[in-house]
Amino acid sequence: MSGGNKDMRTALGKVRGLGSAREGTEHFWRQRLTAIANIPLTLFFVGLLVALNGAGFAETRAALANPFVALVLLLFVISGLYHMRLGMQVIIEDYIYGEGMKLALLLANTFFTIAVGVFTGFALLKMAFGS
Repeated sequence: MSGGNKDMRTALGKVRGLGSAREGTEHFWRQRLTAIANIPLTLFFVGLLVALNGAGFAETRAALANPFVALVLLLFVISGLYHMRLGMQVIIEDYIYGEGMKLALLLANTFFTIAVGVFTGFALLKMAFGS
């Protein structure tokens, strides 16, 4: 082999100008890091659900008024939603072939995640700080 330019793309990839987007590794690590972060956050959430099983509204509100509990639940929501968004992005990019549909679904994925996060965060803060 000569020491020339070793372009590993296929002929079709060269024509289309498609190559490495250079974000696959970063996406991979973000997915793995959020998965690892979700383990203790989910355990805390399940423990809280077990502890509050049978509790009334006042007891639940009192538990959520604790700044530590509210913060950990907010982190649980943010990490879980971001992990979900990353996973759905991979599914959309891998299985949707039409560029217009792919773009629409990626936008919907992002906006859905933001909407769920905003509404959940608002509900959590309203429960924590009361009205």
